[in-house]
Amino acid sequence: MTERLDDSARRLLDLSNQSHARPIETGTPLEARIDYNTGFPTVQDVREAVASVVDFEINGPNGPIPLRVYRGACVPAKGGPGLLYLHGGGWVIGNLDSHDEICRWFANLAQCTVVCPDYRLAPEHKFPAGLTDCAATLTFMVQSSDDLGIDPGRIAVAGDSAGGNLAAVLALMSRSGEVPRLAAQLLIYPNTDAAQTADSYRRYGEGFGLTASAMRWFRDHYIRNEADIADWRVSPLHAERLAGVAPAFVILAGYDILADEGLAYARRLEQEGVRTVLRSWPGQIHGFVSMGKYIPVARQAVEEAVAAWQSFEAGSE
Repeated sequence: MTERLDDSARRLLDLSNQSHARPIETGTPLEARIDYNTGFPTVQDVREAVASVVDFEINGPNGPIPLRVYRGACVPAKGGPGLLYLHGGGWVIGNLDSHDEICRWFANLAQCTVVCPDYRLAPEHKFPAGLTDCAATLTFMVQSSDDLGIDPGRIAVAGDSAGGNLAAVLALMSRSGEVPRLAAQLLIYPNTDAAQTADSYRRYGEGFGLTASAMRWFRDHYIRNEADIADWRVSPLHAERLAGVAPAFVILAGYDILADEGLAYARRLEQEGVRTVLRSWPGQIHGFVSMGKYIPVARQAVEEAVAAWQSFEAGSE
């Protein structure tokens, strides 16, 4: 890494070290959720006001799915863009509150309606339960587009980390007709290869927030067995073909164990003819977009994701 660690990222890492937080892989999933729910409010900024926020449930194949729907400022009453946002957290932690800040930014910046599902988490609900919930939410958005005030042809999917993984997989499913068509995919430091053999796991496996051992812990809770690692629905980088998926915007953090697999995915998209915008923050760490209180470029990353999404829409006209 030729770029130095950004001062804002260094400050966050120093604060984390001073807190002597329990390594996530040394506890149970329940303990991890308690620790995460205690910690995430301390790194996020004051919630940005939006036009409305509504919580409700829909029925999915696995049972009820809690949703949170955000309408941004100046969103048209009908025919506006819609965004399915899938939160990160290694498929084990994370919830509607942990990514509330990002969803509000997207809603206002894109003048869109954001739908965020509280999809089922592992290990209580292993792969593909969470993915099934996300697919069901996308179908709901299309079927309820009039009630939501969105154009079903203007729905994009976005997600960070494990949510970026789910978003990339939904885009592949959308191409094949398994779920409704997507207009764009916005992938924020996505997990694309559960094999975890990329060199960035060696370079940044310790000392930069998300560790290699924690990532193994997350993956092993998510998958049913070792065979799932090569399944493209877990590792979209292993998909036989990426051509034909929705245009993609990919965010990378330089000091991130997922950096290499995210880059590899973006390059494959480009090579296979998918319109792709790749943006890297070389001095940042994994999760920086969820740390708006300490990292000023967090909101900038969402701004650039929205700009790319809008450019994809303009290019299709």
